Amino acid sequence: MDRLKQRWGINSNLELIAIFTVFAINGSFAAWVAKPITEFIGLSPQTVSPWLFWPLRILLIFPIYQTTLPLVGWLFGQFKFFWAFEKKFLSRLGLGFLFRTKE
Repeated sequence: MDRLKQRWGINSNLELIAIFTVFAINGSFAAWVAKPITEFIGLSPQTVSPWLFWPLRILLIFPIYQTTLPLVGWLFGQFKFFWAFEKKFLSRLGLGFLFRTKE
């Protein structure tokens, strides 16, 4: 745990527990939000092949998860950590241009 705290730049076990909690809650929340959206657009395992349904559902969950992660992190007092986490993660996906400021 100490290595993880050092890597993430956090000091206390309480912060670590808050971060783990945010990851858990946000994952469940993103999946929960994606369900009515998939139903609204007519996607279900009964109407579409499961080979198509699950990749599409995961593609839908991904932006929901990325959008809500800093928000849920803010509720747990960890916005700074999750905002930096988002910028680093999305930069690695080639979306770093979204965070560049004009100079």
